[in-house]
Amino acid sequence: MEKKLHTFFQSGLLDKYILDETSSSESLKVEHYIDTYPEVKEAYIKLQGNLEILAKVNAVDAPMSVLDRIKSELNVVENQSIISIDRTRRTMPWYSIAASIVALLFAGGYYMKSEQNKVLLEENQVVVDEIFDLRSDIEDNNKKLDNLMRQFMKLNNPETEKYVMRGNDRAKDLKTVAYINPVDKTSMIDVVSLPQLPKNQTFQIWAEMEDRMVNLGILDASQKNLQSIPYMENALGLSITIEPKGNYNEVSTDSAVAEIVLKNKANK
Repeated sequence: MEKKLHTFFQSGLLDKYILDETSSSESLKVEHYIDTYPEVKEAYIKLQGNLEILAKVNAVDAPMSVLDRIKSELNVVENQSIISIDRTRRTMPWYSIAASIVALLFAGGYYMKSEQNKVLLEENQVVVDEIFDLRSDIEDNNKKLDNLMRQFMKLNNPETEKYVMRGNDRAKDLKTVAYINPVDKTSMIDVVSLPQLPKNQTFQIWAEMEDRMVNLGILDASQKNLQSIPYMENALGLSITIEPKGNYNEVSTDSAVAEIVLKNKANK
């Protein structure tokens, strides 16, 4: 509806209607808009008021000597009846009409300016929303960068030991890298590549203790970033196994596909 009203106001039909310059069909259209849309009726009333105000302000009474001057110029016969001019119904001077047109143009310009301001406010809101989203993205990126820097510092710590784990014949494409710092007591693993498994199986990593195997979690090929895993004090080694889904407590027989022995202070 706003687009329809905007098109109507831009057509200038309301201005022409006020000045009585519309055709019959145009007048019917304007009157329909006035009766149907409150915005058009309000603009019509305002323009009428402006027209009356300008007419009153710019109206100038003709000097009394003008009529006598016209009579003398035309050599009017004395007995010829002179039609008196009804001062209350005199034609509006041309400059009053011009001023009225200026008022109408001003009203139309005001409406267009209001519409432009509305569009500008909407565009400004879009910019504000985009800036807010950008700030949020920057904060998220800063957090990721901070986390990456922490991981980088851990990897470059002289106390951090690096262990490459490669798969056996059952998982030739398997490759992971474990980073263990016995001083800070932190462990991380980088999943470089994992073979595709059936949906009912998973790769799991285990810590080998003296008397048992401890599950450290599931390895996911989609997680390409460094993943933290629990640090196990006095662990003798790490194993990656293929397990049925849901089996997190016991290592299946002959399920290991990659194994490493960890260095410890006792062996140094």
